[in-house]
Amino acid sequence: MEARAVHKYIGSSPRKMRLVVDLIRGMPVNKAMEVLHFSTKHASKDAVKVLRSAIANLMNNDDSAPVEPEELFIKEVYVNNGPMIKRIRPAPMGRAFRIRKRACHLTIIVASKV
Repeated sequence: MEARAVHKYIGSSPRKMRLVVDLIRGMPVNKAMEVLHFSTKHASKDAVKVLRSAIANLMNNDDSAPVEPEELFIKEVYVNNGPMIKRIRPAPMGRAFRIRKRACHLTIIVASKV
């Protein structure tokens, strides 16, 4: 059994989110929650939110038997690029620099070991 959760349009760059996501790939759920909880990265808060949602999706699945959280692990986790907001910042000598405000989409798939 497996379930997934997706959080779209996160206001963090994909590169920063991948640093956090790489820490928990393939871990048991309990261990991953501890790692994310004690991480100093700001992106870990969004990752915890999506991980809890994936666990809840698996628990609320209609055709599933009761599953304990200790039996779950992170099967897949990946980050995709979201839309980029482009702004212009004034630069010296009449030039302009482009500011790219990046966003990302986070997907976590949780499965049971059975």
